[in-house]
Amino acid sequence: MSRREMDELGWQELDILLVTGDAYVDHPSFGAPLLGRWLIRHGFRAGICAQPAWDKADDLLRMGRPRLFAGVTAGSLDSMLAHYTAFRKKRSDDAYTPGGKAGARPNRACIAYTNAVQRAFPGLPVILGGIEASLRRVSHYDFWSDSVRKSVLLDSKATAITYGMAENSIITVARTIETILEETGEVDLRALRPQLAGLPGLAVTGTREDIPNGADILELPSHETILADPKQLIEATKLLEKQVHQNKATAIQETGGRLVLITPPGPPLDSKGLDELAELPFTRLPHPAYRERIPAADMIRTSVTTHRGCSGGCSFCTLALHQGRTIRSRSRESILKEVESITKVKGWTGSISDVGGPSANMWGAHCASDQSKCERPSCLTPRICKHYRVAQRDFVGLLRSVSDVNSVEHVRVASGWRIDLAVTDMRALTTLIREFVGGQAKVAPEHQVDHVLKLMRKPPFSTFETFLDLFDKESKKAGKKQYVIPYLMSAFPGCTEEDMRELHAWLDSRGWRPEQVQCFIPLPGTAAAAMYHAECDMQGKPIHVAKTDAERLRQHAILMPNTGRPPKGASRGNDRKRPRRGGARHRK
Repeated sequence: MSRREMDELGWQELDILLVTGDAYVDHPSFGAPLLGRWLIRHGFRAGICAQPAWDKADDLLRMGRPRLFAGVTAGSLDSMLAHYTAFRKKRSDDAYTPGGKAGARPNRACIAYTNAVQRAFPGLPVILGGIEASLRRVSHYDFWSDSVRKSVLLDSKATAITYGMAENSIITVARTIETILEETGEVDLRALRPQLAGLPGLAVTGTREDIPNGADILELPSHETILADPKQLIEATKLLEKQVHQNKATAIQETGGRLVLITPPGPPLDSKGLDELAELPFTRLPHPAYRERIPAADMIRTSVTTHRGCSGGCSFCTLALHQGRTIRSRSRESILKEVESITKVKGWTGSISDVGGPSANMWGAHCASDQSKCERPSCLTPRICKHYRVAQRDFVGLLRSVSDVNSVEHVRVASGWRIDLAVTDMRALTTLIREFVGGQAKVAPEHQVDHVLKLMRKPPFSTFETFLDLFDKESKKAGKKQYVIPYLMSAFPGCTEEDMRELHAWLDSRGWRPEQVQCFIPLPGTAAAAMYHAECDMQGKPIHVAKTDAERLRQHAILMPNTGRPPKGASRGNDRKRPRRGGARHRK
């Protein structure tokens, strides 16, 4: 992060500067440090500029002009979600910032940081990445301005976007720019863009002539067509989901006579690649320059990510869109090796706080068919696909192996469990409940009314009730006082106040009192955001949508009756990765 550190490494200049809206925590859960170590592993010199000032160039200039390009990310959250609640009130905290203070990153950070980099380093390629850029790579509904915005690539004037998980694509981009620089002595941005249009996993501006010969094309409705007809946003969303899940075609979208080309996703890291990534020398600690604690660093310090991808495809969630629907699992040996390394980190207490991923019990899951031909947006709804295979007993065996690592005293599964998968293997579920619940099991029924659950792409509510009955029974047999912490959501598209009262009545019948409820936030790029904007379901059938803050608050208050305003800390939107205590606790 400094010229002094470069001197200690013997570096005269950087190849790549990574600019991020998060503080620098050297942990694989943080995108910029992960990519930084991955770039170094592949022979590039990478530096991180964390949370720089965006109105002046001093922070960006600290390590000099990078040789190849600057990579820009808003950080672990969309910057607007990081700054504003579901009721558009400004947040006072940011878990990814020293001291947990809000305001260290700008609104629309991808645009602000790109502009700052271009002022500091004229003519330098700027490559966007991370969740904010990925989900805003084409026309998208923006909740905070209540408008359809065009691709962030056009708004920021960046060179390209590496969408999704970018380990392979960022190396390809770095090598392409390096080759051009070695052959010509300079990088011309206009000449660079057509070359990037032939690389996988990128969004670039270009023309139809830049599309490789013979490529399959998915033509999305133009930006102007979507502005004129909100239902066209649903069509664009379905086509983009198809591209992500089938990994074949080039998607294109026209905006004001300009074309955004989204090349097919590149091959993701497989098990071997994920193992290699996890074995990089992360310290798992914040950079020593920081003097204040970083809340997110404390939350994930002793957690282990076992896999990537989510087969659920929930309509409000960005996981399947960003990581893909196919599960890629790390090997047992790599996970155990990481656990051993965690036990040597300063501050080790004997507890592994979480072993899991997007849904913990998906480790080892795979499709027994050719998923590239699959048209389903979800492997699990409306029912679990007959080709979907899970390995939940293997997951239990993995947890027991983690427990056997020297100096490990406690192992917990804090990641959410996918309950429709859990109830398909009662033996594995029984073991999870008895041995690996740290007092609370986090699951995501989201609602109680089945027509709302269908729009969410969630299983029927009867599945949650089956899970609850077994959880209570097995907890009692184990002699443990344990609670289910369900994620609950208000004001989802298709949900009415009567639906919320029905959910409240069910909670009341069981003596449950919600401590925290999420009010739906339409995240850019998701199917739920398209439904919210168009006020119809994914088939074009009209649905009720709570659009005004007044109605959204009324729905919210049905589960939070003592509040006349949004409860303090309510709703991190749909951010499932921020581990917060709360939810509805079962009162015995």
